[in-house]
Amino acid sequence: MSGAGCKRLFDRLKVMGTSGAFHQESARRVHIPRWPAPILLIGGTFAVHVALPWAISLVAPRHGWAKGRPGLWNLIGLIPVAAGLGMIAWGGCLHFVAATGGWELQRTPPYLLAKGPYRFSRNPMYLFELAMWLGWGIFYGSRAVLIALVVWWIVFAFSIVPNEERRLEARFGERYLQYKSTVPRWFRLPRVTLPQDLAQDGAK
Repeated sequence: MSGAGCKRLFDRLKVMGTSGAFHQESARRVHIPRWPAPILLIGGTFAVHVALPWAISLVAPRHGWAKGRPGLWNLIGLIPVAAGLGMIAWGGCLHFVAATGGWELQRTPPYLLAKGPYRFSRNPMYLFELAMWLGWGIFYGSRAVLIALVVWWIVFAFSIVPNEERRLEARFGERYLQYKSTVPRWFRLPRVTLPQDLAQDGAK
């Protein structure tokens, strides 16, 4: 068999293998109707990012607490908790609008969000969840919760996020690579655009 024939055979086998893997992955997906999804989001957020930090805080001393109540500086932690909850709700609304046909239990959605908080971070939901854990660590005055926060960040940064990025690149190709090149993995401050007349004055 010639070299060109071997290449065509290899390409065909590669496509067949990729197609088989795709169909196998599709068969494992569980479809969630559109409207129950917000209930699952609220329930999951409460269980993992509210109840779990509370449970972890019980295994170690709560610094700053007296007679079962938080001190004044502990209450500062409620600021990132409230901000994280609000931002998760914002991101959840964007996903709800984008997923018109419902959700599938997979890490790679069939759409690419690039608006709202996704203009400043490629992973805003994870960032807000980490902010909540930081807030709970301060609120409970718990080193155990702060250690759990570090563990969460390690899992996100070195396992979940890189895996999701590979899947997004495979699904969206150049479109995702362009988005990836302009928006950081975690966060950047919004750029302030000066009016044209001020920009021209500053350039003189």
